Amino acid sequence: MKSRTVCARCLIMGVAGSKLEKALAEQFPEGERYFGFENFGNTCYCNSVLQALYFCAPFREQLLEYYSTNNKSVENLLTCLADLFYQISSQKKKTGVIAPKRFVQRLKKQNVLFRSYMHQDAHEFLNYLLNELDDILEKEAKTDNETSSSPEPKLLYANGVHKEPTVTWVHKTFQGILTNETRCLRCETVTARDETFLDLSLDIEQNSSITSCLNNFCSTETLHSEDKFFCDKCCSLQEAQKRMKIKKPPHILVIHLKRFKYIEQLGRYKKLSYRVVCPLELKLENTVEEYADIEYSLFAVVVHVGTGPNHGHYVSLVKSHNHWLFFDDENVEMIEESAVQTFFGSSQEYSSNTDHGYILFYESLGTR
Repeated sequence: MKSRTVCARCLIMGVAGSKLEKALAEQFPEGERYFGFENFGNTCYCNSVLQALYFCAPFREQLLEYYSTNNKSVENLLTCLADLFYQISSQKKKTGVIAPKRFVQRLKKQNVLFRSYMHQDAHEFLNYLLNELDDILEKEAKTDNETSSSPEPKLLYANGVHKEPTVTWVHKTFQGILTNETRCLRCETVTARDETFLDLSLDIEQNSSITSCLNNFCSTETLHSEDKFFCDKCCSLQEAQKRMKIKKPPHILVIHLKRFKYIEQLGRYKKLSYRVVCPLELKLENTVEEYADIEYSLFAVVVHVGTGPNHGHYVSLVKSHNHWLFFDDENVEMIEESAVQTFFGSSQEYSSNTDHGYILFYESLGTR
């Protein structure tokens, strides 16, 4: 009975796949592959994020390069993901379905949070995955340095001088730097503290835009009364103004919209279906002068489908070679660019549309 279900599913995908090939016809990108992922009960959160990452060009290139050069026998999330990406890219068929079984099994083995059949959060998964990949690459770089015959790494630790932290290709792709500036209103001294980020989590409002959400994120806040700032120059608590700036924008800007908010009166989380316009071309403001008006292009959206945080479904929209595609587990369809705006959210609180953009992926235009 189970095999019939799988066969029927593959048959449906075969029809959908052939439709996609017919829709693109001669415009089908040379060497590109569009494959859906089988869902293992509740793994749509994983499937939607992996599709977005697969069509993140610099990430895919680095991962496939890692696959071709890695000679270690150990299995981890990085090797499983590299194997999956290679499996997709090396398919003879242009479309079809792949079961990311090995990757999902490894994910559940490593993290108890993803073992249950309950609804999972796509943003939590993305955050965990990128940090885990980064940790693996850092450990491998450290091991390679220790086993290297070159004496240089040892000299870097001489006289208490530590080596700079390893910068992995995960850092180079996704990491940006925020600077938190606090200005004392008495002496005008500015204190700045830098922190890195792999994504930006933004509070949202009804009928707003990504630009306005970013402006709110970087807006000036006055610290007074019980929230006064301790100024080192004044040696006392003082009123101050605090603001956030993007000191170094990342190559791939990942934006997480905070659609799940805890409502004290209800005693639970509620999904915010607010309409937040996501521009296809984004001009990033609130940066330091060196990166003024840097522009980004939207290439993927992870969408949450449903009315609440504890149930629902995830799908993804992906831009590939100037075509927009809709990935819903095994199903892959071509959509018009104008259809992307239907996933921005609902302009009214109670709406039949529950498909809302949740995680946005932007790539910077041009080199920096």
